Amino acid sequence: MAEKQARLYSLDRIRNIGIIAHIDAGKTTTTERILFYTGRTYKLGNIDEGTTVTDWMAQEKERGITIVSAAVTTFWKPKDGPFANIDTRINIIDTPGHVDFTAEVERSLRVLDGGVTVLDAEEGVQSQSETVWRQADKYKVPRICFVNKMDKIGADFFATLSSIRKKLQAPAVAYNLPIGKENDFKGVIDLLTQKAYIWEEEAVKKGGMDFVKVPIPSELLAETEKHRAHLIEKIAECDDSLVEKYLKGEELGIDELKSALRRAVIEYKIVPVLAGSSLRNKGVQMLLDATVEYLPSPLDIETVEGINPKTGEKEIRKQVVEAPFCALAFKVQIDPHVGKLNFIRIYSGTLKSGTSVLNTTKREHERVGRILLMHANTREEIAEAYAGEIVAVVGLKSTTTGDTLCAENSPIILESISFPDPVISLAIEPSTKADQEKLGYALGRLSEEDPTFKIKGDPETGQTIISGMGELHLEILVDRMKREFAVAAKVGSPQVAYKETIRETGRGEGKYIRQSGGRGQYGHCFLRVEPNPRGEGYQFVSEIRGGAIPQEFISSVEKGVREKMETGVLAGYPMVDIKVAVYDGTYHDVDSSDIAFKIAGSLALEEAVKNASLALLEPIMKVEVTIPEEFMGDVIGDLSAKRAQILSSEHRANSVIITALVPLAEMSGYVTTLRSMTQGRGSAYMEPSHYEEVPQSIADKIVARAKGEVKES
Repeated sequence: MAEKQARLYSLDRIRNIGIIAHIDAGKTTTTERILFYTGRTYKLGNIDEGTTVTDWMAQEKERGITIVSAAVTTFWKPKDGPFANIDTRINIIDTPGHVDFTAEVERSLRVLDGGVTVLDAEEGVQSQSETVWRQADKYKVPRICFVNKMDKIGADFFATLSSIRKKLQAPAVAYNLPIGKENDFKGVIDLLTQKAYIWEEEAVKKGGMDFVKVPIPSELLAETEKHRAHLIEKIAECDDSLVEKYLKGEELGIDELKSALRRAVIEYKIVPVLAGSSLRNKGVQMLLDATVEYLPSPLDIETVEGINPKTGEKEIRKQVVEAPFCALAFKVQIDPHVGKLNFIRIYSGTLKSGTSVLNTTKREHERVGRILLMHANTREEIAEAYAGEIVAVVGLKSTTTGDTLCAENSPIILESISFPDPVISLAIEPSTKADQEKLGYALGRLSEEDPTFKIKGDPETGQTIISGMGELHLEILVDRMKREFAVAAKVGSPQVAYKETIRETGRGEGKYIRQSGGRGQYGHCFLRVEPNPRGEGYQFVSEIRGGAIPQEFISSVEKGVREKMETGVLAGYPMVDIKVAVYDGTYHDVDSSDIAFKIAGSLALEEAVKNASLALLEPIMKVEVTIPEEFMGDVIGDLSAKRAQILSSEHRANSVIITALVPLAEMSGYVTTLRSMTQGRGSAYMEPSHYEEVPQSIADKIVARAKGEVKES
């Protein structure tokens, strides 16, 4: 059946979309309603009951949050418009809203053609809404917005529309208008067709999808006319053929307006905004129609750009079945039944099970065992997959997130996926010796799945240090180890992931000489280090002239530099934002070796950074606190005591939203503190912002503590 469906759907009838939003905006509920109304499921899934399709993990059901992105495939046939009565295949990825799982959003957006941004009608644009919007901007993903929870107390469609324009700097235009709000929300007005629809309460309670077409309420006629004129004006501005007719005052047809709006959405000139309430089953059908009508098909994103690994030149590949095969692996999942699954987005060509493909990123040949069409945690096996599809592949041994797969005779490397650095870490050790091997296996498997989960050994204590995006992130991973891999482990308390850097330019010499009987060891180099702008990372250059160090030993010097940067010099934290230049050295014809120059590079870097004014960096979090107005003074005072930089305070309904930048080191247990300060009525949201230098008095204590721990061990 799945194979037949894949063949039936031409590229213009496929939509690859992601549902993205702030935590608790209603992404998973919206996805559940989409699956129900498209006939993919026959019972409405409920988060509180743990019966949703896309939140299938035990931890997701227990906590009521999305942790991993889930891919589902469904089909929708609009009742009217240019796509009327044509079945369109919609591949949906439901992404997490919690910032700790931001990697899931990042990798999903990299391979999607369009996005549906879900917003809470009462809260408007929240911090994570801004974060996912920026991620979508990075990958140039066209979007539509769905203002959800119109039935919620304090819901305000127009305030949310205004915050989309102001906070996200988006060309947002109302596409439909709500009829009523809060408890009185009962329907929407389609501005283009000037038709009003309401949902009968009794039918809605039973999950009925029928709505009734009614005249536009008289009190909303003026509002409808105003917003319709604005929408048509914005559409006409984006189309040269329409702007002429518009200026002449001619009537513009619905079909030509919809075609022009589709082009404007794909080019990110307009972001249509729709209203609804997923939980109350209102407005989801209009969202589905808009998804089909305005979000791009793979054909609308005509080409994909990559690098030819043989020539190093840019190469354009058409997104058609006839072109040579190429795909991007964007997610790894360990399935207890079939083993390692690689989720891939096929950009061009065809992939058949049992064939051999080239992993151009790793320069290795891989064999495709089976191809699966995923529906959350269930799967259908298919024999063939085509350009524009998102499928899972079994049998790839070396392929990881961000790797390009392609036809062996047509190599190309597609743009990979970048992920943020972890901000928090903790020590973990097995409870018994028997768990030692299982722990290593479990950590390896989980880090393969999650690019933001890092593992390293502490040579001083012999402990394993795991790092992630937040306390919840690490808590979930430790829980998964226990449940999925049966590993009993002891964990330490979370520690802030500090980093080291330099403030000035410094020079250092590294000389390694060993002579013991036979052949000796000789490596000698001079390094210069300079600070790079914050966030620019590490850079290594060779300024060797005249063969002072042979070319083959330059890479050995860099290896030594890299290793030293990972272990740090000041307090054992990784070093960042440094430019390192090797500018001189000497070698011995017989005794020089890779290992000698690697050690020399490490010694030279240590001396150079000590001469360059070492500094400690700490992660700064963007914190958004929502509280009743009466507690504003106390909360701001408490944040200020935590070295916070207050950015803004905004009044919304009966609440105040305070936005601040606060060092992560000061935020341990903050949610509990906030609740006790606000009688349980305050909530806080945190996300990583940037790294900043630690004040010297605090840095001295951190360094002393780190050195003290080394002595004790």
